[in-house]
Amino acid sequence: MKFLHKFPTTLLPSGGFFDPEKIQAQIDDLNTQVNEPDLWNNPDNARVVLQKKSALERQLAELNHLESEYKNLVELYEIAPDDPDVIADIEKLQHMAHKAKFITLFREPADNNGAFLFIQAGAGGTEAQDWAQMLSRMYARWAERHGFLTEVIEEHEGDTAGIKNITYRISGDRVYGWLKNEIGVHRLVRISPFNANGKRQTSFASVDVWPDVDDTIEIEINDKDLRIDTYRSSGAGGQHVNKTDSAVRITHIPTNTVVTCQNERSQIQNREMAMKMLRSKLYELEMQKRAEAENAALAAQKKIEWGSQIRNYVLYPYQLVKDVRTGVEKTDSDAVLDGDLDDFMLSLLQRG
Repeated sequence: MKFLHKFPTTLLPSGGFFDPEKIQAQIDDLNTQVNEPDLWNNPDNARVVLQKKSALERQLAELNHLESEYKNLVELYEIAPDDPDVIADIEKLQHMAHKAKFITLFREPADNNGAFLFIQAGAGGTEAQDWAQMLSRMYARWAERHGFLTEVIEEHEGDTAGIKNITYRISGDRVYGWLKNEIGVHRLVRISPFNANGKRQTSFASVDVWPDVDDTIEIEINDKDLRIDTYRSSGAGGQHVNKTDSAVRITHIPTNTVVTCQNERSQIQNREMAMKMLRSKLYELEMQKRAEAENAALAAQKKIEWGSQIRNYVLYPYQLVKDVRTGVEKTDSDAVLDGDLDDFMLSLLQRG
């Protein structure tokens, strides 16, 4: 059938990047564990088993849906190979297949959750702050492309232009799974728009990501381990801003983890959001500790240090965005800065 070149070969029922039978076998194994009478003797392990089972069942449903759509389109194309609607559906299926490549790579329970994304300008004043704002737009556009909801939790504007830092809460299916490998230093090389001499400038900004944990992931926090401070909000926000001590800063003393929130209108709301961010950050810290114990190289990969960038964005003297961990390159830097990040993310997920 001549139309097959229009389909991703990985969707052919004879094989490909996913194996529904293998996933079903994993679900069956987990069902056996769920039915064990002593499962809840270890509540933490029980929750992990149920989370894995739920994630696999969702994967299987989505992959089976893809295969069903594929078979339907095969039949429709044989009947009406020149129908514009059929051709449009084929292109839609190709897009769905591309996204489905990620499904089997989300292995941790938190991969299915939303995420908090924090961007911090590096040293360099206005240059770095402008670069941080460019990154914030890039991730906002990426989220928009995927239909994710983006909310600004806190933002500090730059002294002249750009931003010093920003915290996003991005809600949607598997947001953390997509974003978790974006943690690190991002380096920009360009002709400075703030330098009258038109010199080439290198700027840095760091990105941190942690999962937006829900009630299915338990994090124990003792009140005695917290220091809670309130202060007046700054930045955009209308008449309410700077008139009351509504912003909240929470410090988890044992780990020296600090979270802040000033986006909501009341101190109570800001405190609730800050506590949610703290739970999420502490979860991520625990995952990093486990990774360090299991794989020292992986722990080093997550460590953020200036000069140890994970991705270079070169706008001059040529156009190139390159991930230094995988070697994936794109010459259309404008598209990347407009949110075209999926290829970078997929390559890292495939690396495992």
